[in-house]
Amino acid sequence: MGRTDRTGSTAPTDSGRAGVSRVVVVGGGFAGVSLLRRLESALPAGRAELAVVSPVDHLLYTSLVPQVCASTVEPRHLAVALRAVLRRTLLRLGDVVAADLSAHTVTVRSADATTRTVGWDRLVLAPGSVTRTLDVPGLDEHALGLKNLDEAVALRDHVLRRLELADAADDPRRRAALCTFVVVGGGYTGTELAAQMVGFTRHAAAAYQRLRPSDVRWLLVDHAPRVLHELAPALGHRAARVLAGRGVEVHLGTSVVEIGAEAVTLAAGGPTVRTRTGVPTHTVVWCAGVSPSPLVAALGLPTAHGRLIVDEFFRVPTADGVFALGDAAAVPDVTRGGAPAGQTAQHAIRQGRTAARNVAASLGYGSPRRYRHRDLGFVVDLGGRAAVANPFGLTLSGPPAALLTRAYHLAALPAGANRVRVATDWVLNSVLGQEITHFDESVPERAEIATSEHTRIYQPTR
Repeated sequence: MGRTDRTGSTAPTDSGRAGVSRVVVVGGGFAGVSLLRRLESALPAGRAELAVVSPVDHLLYTSLVPQVCASTVEPRHLAVALRAVLRRTLLRLGDVVAADLSAHTVTVRSADATTRTVGWDRLVLAPGSVTRTLDVPGLDEHALGLKNLDEAVALRDHVLRRLELADAADDPRRRAALCTFVVVGGGYTGTELAAQMVGFTRHAAAAYQRLRPSDVRWLLVDHAPRVLHELAPALGHRAARVLAGRGVEVHLGTSVVEIGAEAVTLAAGGPTVRTRTGVPTHTVVWCAGVSPSPLVAALGLPTAHGRLIVDEFFRVPTADGVFALGDAAAVPDVTRGGAPAGQTAQHAIRQGRTAARNVAASLGYGSPRRYRHRDLGFVVDLGGRAAVANPFGLTLSGPPAALLTRAYHLAALPAGANRVRVATDWVLNSVLGQEITHFDESVPERAEIATSEHTRIYQPTR
């Protein structure tokens, strides 16, 4: 039997094998892959069938994406092939665009816009997050995102093309605007990006005939009172010193009120008195946090601040057989009095392991367990020999933190081949320097964040 989707076409139904429980996981990110790897060993192959629905065939190690922009790591080396790390899980490429929770089915939309209905006995929602955008004039048209490899490569090439144009510019004001880069968001991604890119772009500028490294200007803008405000103050203070030492202009307590093609308008001050400043620039990178995948809103399930409401066992209380975790779920952390866990890779990986135990228990294998997060600390790579970290509460900075940070990332990468490739990239760059070539200028260099992150498929049809 088939079903009719909202486009009017009939979607074939995949119901699985009779007598075999099917677990369908939506999302192949940190949470989904961590869960599936544990389920592959927890559930007997002859009694359970595992499937993952993902728009891409890889897990992106997002923690190192700023290094792609800074030409420190090759893009594909951060793409961990799902088929390599998930031995008995069926990969279905596409996006889940709808779910019939009473019929236990989801609708999967493939890249060619065809749809298929997939049945499930247990549904695990781990679709992750997308860039959080605000109602800022010009943001959709002119800002660049940094959530996936396409955006990272596009940003790197965009920055190098701005330097090319600046080298050819005769107008000093135009040259200055082209050499000015603004990062919005002083969290992990924004801080790491600004810290690493300022060195990369000054290195690149030295190769041009009419540019000097001092022509390059980077600004980091955040409405918070300090950078890395979600971490311990000591880490933020030390990161701020690194940024200042590299010449990054940090504007705290500052918001973006408008983004244009050749300028951004900033506002600083209190809620009643705001001082506006225009900064000529052709590059604004939006790193101001994340929002749950638009799939969450499309499902119509109860949410808290946009995240799916679940209990301490990852169960969605209003939907039988449905679990949720990762950035898209407000998972209660019993170590924090039931407050929702943070939206970090560290949480996602650990939630995946515990959630796998609970999904298996719901099928009669083992016993469930509440999610308890033990904070091991955080690492922030600022490029070169600079980093900040607080392993087990011990605050580190400089070369020791940089060594620890890179060791952590290598250990956290889920595949040995990717570890070797990333480590090789680091060694080669330390010896040979960073590549400053970019791709063909005929390739479209700027796409809206919604286009790059493929979120428009959830908008209602007219």
